[in-house]
Amino acid sequence: MIRKARDNSFKVILGDPDLFAEFIRDFIKIDILRDISPEDIEDMTERFLPLFQEGRDSDTVKKINLKGKAPLYVIAIVEHQSEVSYRTSFKMLQYITLVLTEYEKEANKEKIGASELKAFKYPPVLPIVFYDGPGNWTAETDFLNKVELNDVFHKYIPKFEYEVVRLEEYSVEDLVRFGDTLSLIMIIAKMRTADGIKLFGKVPKDYIEKLKQGMPPHLGKLLADVITVLLKRINIPDDEIEPITTAIHERRLQAMFQIENYDVQETRRISLEEGIEIGEARGEARGEARGEAKGEAKGEARVVQITAMFMQKKTPEEISAALNIPVEKVKEVLRASRLIDQAQ
Repeated sequence: MIRKARDNSFKVILGDPDLFAEFIRDFIKIDILRDISPEDIEDMTERFLPLFQEGRDSDTVKKINLKGKAPLYVIAIVEHQSEVSYRTSFKMLQYITLVLTEYEKEANKEKIGASELKAFKYPPVLPIVFYDGPGNWTAETDFLNKVELNDVFHKYIPKFEYEVVRLEEYSVEDLVRFGDTLSLIMIIAKMRTADGIKLFGKVPKDYIEKLKQGMPPHLGKLLADVITVLLKRINIPDDEIEPITTAIHERRLQAMFQIENYDVQETRRISLEEGIEIGEARGEARGEARGEAKGEAKGEARVVQITAMFMQKKTPEEISAALNIPVEKVKEVLRASRLIDQAQ
């Protein structure tokens, strides 16, 4: 389910024309694409995925209307898996063939004449893999190198490469320099574990204010959706996600960056302690590693929930009453997160 949630999240991101335009401008260094706008982008995904048996929710096909030039088709595949997909170049070839076949069909509907047919050309197709999994992308990007005897038959083999955008290659500082809404989403996407919260400490103080000024209003809910996926990554239960995202959304973007001094080791110690208690109460722990792991995830979820509620201006006493947790436990979490003074 986590994989599905992540795929759907990136489908939402790449499905939004504002964010897709930012994605192309930020990560694809081709001069002709620097000035594309959301109005230039047409989503063709629903037309092609039914034709592609292995199409997934995160695969995207776009048509970009380049001003005064032929259209450009962009195929974007999102990969989250820890194991690299080594058949991606062939999958891209299948997509490219489908796109060009469909383009030719549309041209034939216009009943072009023989002279026009002679001059007919196919549009360019830009294949992209966005990879936010761990490690390097080790799959071959040049289709030619996936074919046997390519030194002998290279003249007859389709020649293309796909572009790889690997999130781990970009630091928080790199993403901040983009200065757009997508940059914030990518920073959030880098938070694979509770350790990732410390990434927020690298964000300049004026970054959020600049984002607020240029962010289209409709992207607020999308950000909340992305945060929901983030919380799912670190195993926070669904019934605890909504109040967290609501708290962050109501405090707007700045709330996410008020935990830059988050002490990961200390909060993990607390969450493990709390989680083992929860696991034992359910008869899951009692010295069993699997039970402790489940308990730790639950305890870590509680830590995040306490932090989010405090950001929403709730007092430790109010949090204690709402979550049915001793007030001293609430204060212990907040002290570890450095949201209240150690003396309290």
